[in-house]
Amino acid sequence: MTTTKTVHVALYDTLSDWEFGFATARLNLPHFQKRPGVFQVRTVAATLDPITTMGGLRILPDTTLDRITPDDSALLLLSGSDTWTTGANREFSAAARRWLDAGVPVAAICGATIGLADEGLLDDRPHTGNAVEELSSVPNYRGQAHFRQERAVRHDKLITAGGASALEFAREILAELDVYEPAVLEAWYGLFSTGNPEWFGKLVAAAS
Repeated sequence: MTTTKTVHVALYDTLSDWEFGFATARLNLPHFQKRPGVFQVRTVAATLDPITTMGGLRILPDTTLDRITPDDSALLLLSGSDTWTTGANREFSAAARRWLDAGVPVAAICGATIGLADEGLLDDRPHTGNAVEELSSVPNYRGQAHFRQERAVRHDKLITAGGASALEFAREILAELDVYEPAVLEAWYGLFSTGNPEWFGKLVAAAS
């Protein structure tokens, strides 16, 4: 019997709605997956009130953060938003600590890395973000020596990326959750990063 695992996508106003789509689409679509139907995506917010994304979309959360624990989750996904720079969303950066302490992956992109920096979660872990200068503006950040100039970094259950690297962010999430065989993941990334249709043939062949 297949056990369904839930990936929780955090919601808050001004959410950067382009940053998680590559990942959530691949988690929901069974095509090419090693174990189709294993993952489901659910949204989680501080309240059940609708949020408005940066693109102007209104989204109703599936649940609230106080109703879930790391045991309920396969991964907590934190996207950017303007609110991270104002010190908001602290409940989600605190949740990220609980998830990591429990050995459950956390994926943070763009402004969400500011929240992790403020929580002290980047002080001793390899990571990336929009820029080390941005993270260094966070008073509690002590992780400059661990910042990597890479599109996305995955280390010990933590995935980080800059806002211009949504595709690489998704690749690392799919790798962490073991959604695809390595050759399938390579071909999928090759197709979407280059647009070369030859990669689609390689994708189909790898999944056969």
